[in-house]
Amino acid sequence: MSQSHNTLDSHVRDMIKWHFSEETGCDFWLNWAKEQSWNPLEKVTCFEDIKLFPHFEDSYLRDGPLEKWVPQLYKGKPFKVFETGGTTGMPKQRISWEDHLVDYSEFSKTLSDKDFPQGGHWLMVGPTGPRRLRLAIEHLANVRGSSCFHVDLDPRWVIKLLHAGKIDEAKAYSRHVVDQAVTIMKNREIKCLFTTPKLLEAIGHDIDLPTTGIKGVFCGGTSMTPQMIRFLVEEVLEHQISFVPTYGNTLMGLACSRPFIPEDNWSPTYYAPQPRAVLRVVAETDTSKVVDYGSRGRVELTTLTKEFFMPRFLERDEATRREPCDLYPWDGVGGVSPITQVEQTKVIEGVY
Repeated sequence: MSQSHNTLDSHVRDMIKWHFSEETGCDFWLNWAKEQSWNPLEKVTCFEDIKLFPHFEDSYLRDGPLEKWVPQLYKGKPFKVFETGGTTGMPKQRISWEDHLVDYSEFSKTLSDKDFPQGGHWLMVGPTGPRRLRLAIEHLANVRGSSCFHVDLDPRWVIKLLHAGKIDEAKAYSRHVVDQAVTIMKNREIKCLFTTPKLLEAIGHDIDLPTTGIKGVFCGGTSMTPQMIRFLVEEVLEHQISFVPTYGNTLMGLACSRPFIPEDNWSPTYYAPQPRAVLRVVAETDTSKVVDYGSRGRVELTTLTKEFFMPRFLERDEATRREPCDLYPWDGVGGVSPITQVEQTKVIEGVY
């Protein structure tokens, strides 16, 4: 058994003990366990045993008071509330104290000082408001000795406009966001940029990015096709600015991408921040089984921190299972894209 498996299995045992012990667990999992015919403290000894849990449901994070998620030792400590979804109806809400900071502190270790220089100002052009990205990107900049400028973005409004067929209004809102970003770049010395692929392309239409002094671009968004990435690297950044694609969300944290190699053909491979979170690519017909390497399936996420335990959550994404690499000796995911039909609702990506 590999060292990464040993580390993960040990972490799983620690997290199960934490979340299902009366002294430390939250009300949700303690009450859930009382209704089961089996005891997680006895049955779960390794990550493979996580399959004993059913899939984590969306509704758990929408219904009931948020206090049900507070671990016993965190009670009385004010928490932050982060949202995901919410274009229609109640959004999923996750509470947090330090997880969002740890995720991005760990990610910072993967960035080079050459491409993301210490002390160089950052600009974030992306979702703010209830999204954890606002605080997380600023923390990433701070960890690297930097300050961060922000351009506000409400992706829910963009998606609503697109749902309503108001294409011109959506374009006008995108133009409003891009104009603000370009103004800051022209008037402030920005070294590092976070944004989405579509916004990066739009910004590149307005300003010659290689002449701005930006050294590195950290880019997030579900659908980054090989064609889009190649266009951004070759045409927008002209091979003069480092491009780091990532795959992340409020429930997982941040999955790092391995450096591109020729055989990737511009298709990024992402690796979850194990052991804090684990991604599997499972078969649609039997979600207890992972697909073969090179095959596509549904993305399943398990999150394992003291603040939050979420077993076997089925994301609204599909992906190809990719092999481990030297930097990340566990399974990766590639070709990540939204499932086009989930709960009979077509996915509209908006500014992503």
